[in-house]
Amino acid sequence: KTMQALTNYTKNDGVLSGVVTELMARSQAAEAAGIPRWLQVLDPGIGFAKDVDGNLSLLKGAGVIRANCDNMPFLFGPSRKGFIGKVTGEIDPAERDFGTIAACLVSIENKEEIPDACNILRVHNVKAVKQAVLTYEAIQKANME
Repeated sequence: KTMQALTNYTKNDGVLSGVVTELMARSQAAEAAGIPRWLQVLDPGIGFAKDVDGNLSLLKGAGVIRANCDNMPFLFGPSRKGFIGKVTGEIDPAERDFGTIAACLVSIENKEEIPDACNILRVHNVKAVKQAVLTYEAIQKANME
């Protein structure tokens, strides 16, 4: 409850713009402290200080966020988060793996204009997400004859 109270994205800027601004500011601060960009991985904070709509917007806009962050590497950690429970009605986090898989697939979705929106997924059920991602990638590579 406390983290969600920190949500302060304005209607004009929105969650995507706010997250991009904050991520780039933190990246620049890290660089100024001696951590080169090639060692940085950005995490938009799925589930942290965002409401359900904000989390869904982050996942849907994963490629846009990455493109606006100079295509730096991205980590998404939607695994079993509360917003999945609110969307699905599943109270028990351990039972949110199906929603987690959907969130992971959306975050890695490859679009021609923004390929590879997400580079790293943080999940609890590695086997299930790995199977889903391998299947997704096989479908993406399939010929349409």
